[in-house]
Amino acid sequence: MQDISFGITLCSVHFIVSILLLSREELILGPRQPGDKGGPISNGTTGCRPTLIEPERLKDFGEEELLNRDVKMHENFVVGAPEIQLMDPPKTRRISAFSEKAHPKPAQYLRFEDISAAAFRIQTAIQKTPCTYSRISKQFGMEIYLKKEHLQYTGSVKERGVLYLLTSLTQEQQRNGVIVATDCNFSMAVAHHAVELKIPVFAIMPSCCSSPHLRIYRDYGAMVISYGSTTQDSQSHARHLAKENGYLYLEEDESAVYLAGLGTVGMEIYEQLPKLDAVVVPAAGQYGLLAGTAVAIKHLNSHVLVIGVEPEGFPLLLQSLKTDSPVTDMHSKPNKKLYGDLAERSQGVNTFQLAKKLVDKVISVSEEDSLVAMLRFQEFERSAVDTEGAMGLAAILAGQLPELKGKKVAVVVSSANMEPELVRQCVDQALVLDEQVSKFSVQLGDSPGDMAKLLDILSREDVRLLDICHHRHGDKSQLFNTKVEFVVETRDKTQSAQLRKTLYERYPFLCWLDR
Repeated sequence: MQDISFGITLCSVHFIVSILLLSREELILGPRQPGDKGGPISNGTTGCRPTLIEPERLKDFGEEELLNRDVKMHENFVVGAPEIQLMDPPKTRRISAFSEKAHPKPAQYLRFEDISAAAFRIQTAIQKTPCTYSRISKQFGMEIYLKKEHLQYTGSVKERGVLYLLTSLTQEQQRNGVIVATDCNFSMAVAHHAVELKIPVFAIMPSCCSSPHLRIYRDYGAMVISYGSTTQDSQSHARHLAKENGYLYLEEDESAVYLAGLGTVGMEIYEQLPKLDAVVVPAAGQYGLLAGTAVAIKHLNSHVLVIGVEPEGFPLLLQSLKTDSPVTDMHSKPNKKLYGDLAERSQGVNTFQLAKKLVDKVISVSEEDSLVAMLRFQEFERSAVDTEGAMGLAAILAGQLPELKGKKVAVVVSSANMEPELVRQCVDQALVLDEQVSKFSVQLGDSPGDMAKLLDILSREDVRLLDICHHRHGDKSQLFNTKVEFVVETRDKTQSAQLRKTLYERYPFLCWLDR
C-alpha cells in the first residue's frame, strides 16, 4: 500500500514539474542567432520572468524602448547558474522580426477620398456658395471668378471644416459637449453648428472680446463665459474646465478631418469652373484652407495652379518654405485689428508638407493692398469682406500675378466677420490710399476773399469738399496768417494728380497730409 502511495505521489510530482516547465515558456524576441542552443530568454538572469509583449504592440516602440522600458533590466545573479546576455537586436527588428511581408507605404495624411467623404457628409447643412464672374476682370485682363465663402451662415469658410469635425465626434464626446476659447471665425462656426447638432457648447471669452461678437455667440446658442483679460487666460481656463468636466476643448488645428472639410471648397470650385487655370487662396493662421483646397484641385487637375496669399506682416508659410521646415515662432506682429490673434498661431507639420508638395506659388500682400481690395469689393461686388477675405484679390490688384493675364482665375473670398465700425475705418483709409480722398493744409492770408479764391479753384476742378478746419492761433511768425486744412474727394488718381498740380502753382507752400 505504501509503494502504491509512493508511486502516485511520484507521478504527481512529475505532473507538477511538467506544468511548471510549460508555464516557464518565454517569448523569444526575434529569430535565433547562429550558435544559439535555444531555451528561454530573460533580461540578464535565469529564473526571472520577463514582461511579455504582444507582437502587434512592438511597432509602437523603438529598439531602446523595447529593451529598456517595458522589459526592465535587472542586475540580480543566481549562484551556480551562468548569466545569459541578450544579443544586440537587429536593426530591422521593429516589425520585420514578426512578419516576412514588405513594409507598407506610409498612408497619405489627406487624401481626395477624405475630402469627397466630407463633401457628402456636410452637403445638407453647408451652403454651396456661388462662384461668380467679377466686373473687375476687365481692368486686369483676366477672367476673375469670386468663390464667395463669406456668404456662409457664420460668414466664414471655416464652417466646412468645423461641421465635418463635429459630425465625426463620438457619441460620448457629443453628449459631453465642446468648449472654445478664442474669438475667431472657427469658434463662431463651432458655436453655430454645435447647437444645430444638439451638442452643448461653451464659449470662454476674454474681456477684450467686443460686445457685438459676444452677442453673436449668444445668438448662436452658446453658453458664453467671460474670463481673464487676454486670450491666453481664457484658453487656460477653458482647458481646465474641459479636463474637470469632460468637455472636448476645440481649437483650430491641422487634423485630417478638419482639413478634409475645408478641402470641399476645391471640389466645388472645380465643379463650377471645370476649365480653370488657377486658384488663389488666402493663407493665414493654420493654412488649412490652402492645404485642403490644394489636395482637391491637384487631384482633379494637376495642371491648375494653386497660389497662396498671406499677410506681409506675418509671412509664416514663406519663411517655412525658405527654411524647409515649419516655422513655429515669427518675430513680427501683424495688425491685431485687421488679422486678430494671427501672431499666436504656428505652421503645422502636415499643412506645411502639403503646401510644399502641392502649392505652386506663395506671395505676401501689404496691409495697404488688402485695404484697397476691401474697397474694391464694395465698389464692384457691393459686399463688405474683412482683410483675410480680401487678400486673394489684393494680390491681383498689387500686380503680383502677371502670369495669370488671359487666364481663368478663381479667387476664394474666405470671410467677412469684421465689425461695422472697423469696416468704416478701413474703407476711409482705403479711400486715402487709393487717392479718392485727399487731405492738405495751406496758409491763407487774413485778407477778405482769400478763402473764396481757394474754394473757387476747388469748384473749377470739380472736387467735392468733405471737411474744412481753421487754425487761427499759430506760432509768432504767422500771426497774420490762418492755417486751413481741407479734406476733398476726387474721382480717381488722375483727377487727384491734376488737383495737386493746380494747387502747387497757386500755393507753393501747400502741404499734402498723406495717410
